[in-house]
Amino acid sequence: NMKVKESLRDRIFYYVVVTILIMLAMVAVIPLVTVLALSLSSKAAADMNIVNLWPVGFTLASWKYILTNEGIWRSFFITVGATVIGVLLALTITSLMAYPLSKKEFKAGRILMIMAMITMVFKAPVVPYFLTLKNIGLFNNPLVLFLPQILTAYNMIIMRSFFQAFPSEVEEAALIDGAGRFKLFYSIVLPSSKAVLATVGLFYGVTIWNQFQHPMMFIQDSKLFPLQMKIRQMISNGSELRSLASMVGVNYSDRTLQSAAVVFAILPIIAIYPFLQKYFAKGAMLGSVKG
Repeated sequence: NMKVKESLRDRIFYYVVVTILIMLAMVAVIPLVTVLALSLSSKAAADMNIVNLWPVGFTLASWKYILTNEGIWRSFFITVGATVIGVLLALTITSLMAYPLSKKEFKAGRILMIMAMITMVFKAPVVPYFLTLKNIGLFNNPLVLFLPQILTAYNMIIMRSFFQAFPSEVEEAALIDGAGRFKLFYSIVLPSSKAVLATVGLFYGVTIWNQFQHPMMFIQDSKLFPLQMKIRQMISNGSELRSLASMVGVNYSDRTLQSAAVVFAILPIIAIYPFLQKYFAKGAMLGSVKG
């Protein structure tokens, strides 16, 4: 009877959790589906405001304009470059800091951890921060898109916790065999840390890809705009889109163009996430069992 009760309770809990997750997923997905449907709808349907979850008067006119816009592609590649370089640098620097901090024998670790925690609690004042980066040449410089983002205390603490759970027996065996600390780190620890590297890498990647306020402070040259700023420029500069949409013979409006631009900016992150999802599940399990 106890087993039946526990089984029934577990089943009820499972269905409640699944229901809540489905509802949360719908809340997240429906706005995206609505915007995608609008980007694939005709000018008339968008003007009449009759598009909901499915395209009305299906057309690729908005997407043809977006995908042939030179300015958007320039911003796209600027953002891709900043994200790729930024993630690689961030993972290198974060792992190099997190690994020694995970070792009890590292005497300075406690002080460095306190310093890292302080950066989570106290943020740099905006004006001194702006002037400091400007004085070192990062104003209107694409490097500002990723250099200030390559080490955050939160991501470093995640990686440190993972390294703390790494089997000490494996490291000791490698050191006995004559491996140095750097060889041990790069040849044994990092190759076994794909789960945490993928997880933290995605955190850094999403931050760099989606940043808007930060580049808005430092980038004024429109030729250096990252994708999010370019999309904002298109959406806020409604007069340009309205003049395009008012042209005779076109099958898009300013709303369908805006929708296509928004989806264009979101798609790369959505496309990458499924390839990294397995590492999230693995990352949750690793560290609980030593092997």
